Order: sequence, then structure tokens, then C-alpha cells
Amino acid sequence: MNIAYLSTFYPFRGGIAQFNASLYRAFEHLGHNPSAFSFSRQYPDILFPGETQFVTEHDIADPIPSIRILDSINPLSWYSTAKEINNIHPEILLTKFWMPFIAPSLGAVAGRVNKKTKKICIVDNALPHERRPGDIALTRYFLNRYDGFIVMSETVEKDLLSLKPQAKICRHNHPLYNHFGGRISREEACKSLHIPSDKHILLFFGFIRSYKGLSLLLDALKLLPDTYHLVIAGEMYGSFDKYQQQIDSLDLQHKISLHIRYISDVETPLFFSAADACILPYISATQSGIIAIAHHFETPVIATNVGSLSDALYHGAAGMLIDKPDPQAIADSVHTFFSNKLSDQYIAAVQSLKNELSWESLGEAIVEFSELL
Repeated sequence: MNIAYLSTFYPFRGGIAQFNASLYRAFEHLGHNPSAFSFSRQYPDILFPGETQFVTEHDIADPIPSIRILDSINPLSWYSTAKEINNIHPEILLTKFWMPFIAPSLGAVAGRVNKKTKKICIVDNALPHERRPGDIALTRYFLNRYDGFIVMSETVEKDLLSLKPQAKICRHNHPLYNHFGGRISREEACKSLHIPSDKHILLFFGFIRSYKGLSLLLDALKLLPDTYHLVIAGEMYGSFDKYQQQIDSLDLQHKISLHIRYISDVETPLFFSAADACILPYISATQSGIIAIAHHFETPVIATNVGSLSDALYHGAAGMLIDKPDPQAIADSVHTFFSNKLSDQYIAAVQSLKNELSWESLGEAIVEFSELL
């Protein structure tokens, strides 16, 4: 099939670009003909809270060949993007939706692509974690221009149906990222990161946002003995000051290692190899790419039972679920995990899932779904 894949590709960095690159390669491996169309401007710099939107020399980025044509805030580019896509006569237009800001541009393109082309969207979040006026209207505008949707969690499916009750949906679990390479020894990783190897290492990884519950985790860490050490690794959306004040007021400096910056692909194996468990104390969630990274490295996961995180952990078979986002519950679960030596149990479960969670399986599911639309 000719597949026009309109989304974020190299030289943009981050989880969405990594996802798209992995799926693009899977389509190639399956014998299809994907063409990547990307943003000339994804976000205006003033709206982007991180350091940079683009890869650096420290990222292991797959340089997917793409046509950088879509400007998220320039309607003239929306017309030209649709024209370029129509020129290749694709059977499928595939894109990804993660926030209402991109709804006007991606929706406008889909509305102008040839009617014979099946328009399919992979939906990360149908409802944003942090809502703003107009979000629902923008999202409905976008959804109404697509024929079918791929979701990776029950929560996203329910949210999507609340906005578009007649939506045609295919649900598929999030594949495991496979571009990071393998684990290294725990001792070597701890030494490289200057982390005490004689402690139980907990890893909080990825972009830091309020809904991810870092404040709850810090309160939980206060309840745990000094045999536990928390590594916080990721870029802050906004200011880290409130967390630093909490760390200082709880006197947790000696129990925490801070790496408050974008963690490159080169460094990522160090953090997951050093960690005894990756912890997600989320207050709310739909799904999490962090779990897919942890599963790739066979690092056990401890996560709150919110949203569809339980789906990604196969309802506790491939990781420990915390009953609720509460400091005491988090601390109790961490203690249970280590005192009962549950690591090997969860690693074995993840190893048995790896074939099922391949990128090729997702690619096949999308193509089969398109034939039903």
C-alpha cells in the first residue's frame, strides 16, 4: 500500500517522533510504501516549554526521509500539504493526535485529501490532561475528518467515544521501543550516573508535568527508609522550583539524584539499567510511552492504577499497580515490591510479551483496519 504518514519526524525529537520512526520502518519491513510528511514548524518557539524541539548530537534519531511542509499555524501550508499528499495517491493517510493545538492543521489537511484515501489517526489523548477553553471544539473538528482511529488504551477509547460516539476504532497495545539498544550492567550504569549502587533505585523518567504525580512521590519517599534512592530524570514543563522547595522542606536531598533536562537517547539506557524499578505515581493518565521503554529494558514498573496504565501492565501481570495516587499507598507498594522480591516475576512476564508488542504487529493491524473502513 501507499501510506502517507503525516506527523512529527526527524529532525524533531521526543517520544512522538520516535514512535513515528519505528512505525514507519515497520511499514517498510512489511513491504508497504510509506511516505513521511512532517512539520516545517510544529510549535512556535514561544509555546514550546522545553529546551529545543530538534535532535542533538546526543540523540539516537532515525533520519526518516520526510517532506517538511506543514506549518501548524499557517493555513496556506495546510492546502499545499494536502496537495502533496494527493500527488502520491495513497490508500491510507495516517497521522497522530496528541493535543488540540494540532487539530486545525491536521484536520484541515485530512478534509482536503482525496475521498478515496482512508484517513486513520492514532490517538494518544482524545481529551487533554490539562484542558483549556476551546479544546473540545477543536478536537471534535479534527475527529470528524477521519474515517477510523487507533487507540492503545481503554481510557482513550472511552474518551474518544464520548466525543464521537459512532467512531470506528481499533485497539492495539503500545509496541516496545527498540532503538535504544540493550541494557548495560547495573554497576556500570550507577557509576556513570553517580548513583549509589547499594540502594534500591527508583526511577521517575520523562517530561515532568503536574499530572504525573511527582509531588506525591516525594511525600512517599519521606515515608521510606534511607535504603531507597530516587532518580528524577527528565525535562521540566515549567519551573522545577516547587519540587525543589518540597525536596528541601522534606530534607530529601540525600535520597535523590536530579537530572532535570531532556534525556537523550544515548543516555536513556543508563537510567533504565541503573534502576531497580521505574515508578509512575500518576494522578491521571491515558497511556504511557515510559512503560514501553521500561519493558524494552526489562526494568520492572510500579505505577498507580489510573487511566489505562493497568492495561499496559496487563492488570498487574507485567508490573505492580498502586491502588490509588496517595503517598502512603505509593510507599507501601514500593516496600512490598522490594521486600517480596517481585522483580524477577515481572521481568519474566515482560519477556513473554515482546513478540506480541512488536511494531510490525501494529503496522499489520492498521493495514487490516483500513480494509474494513
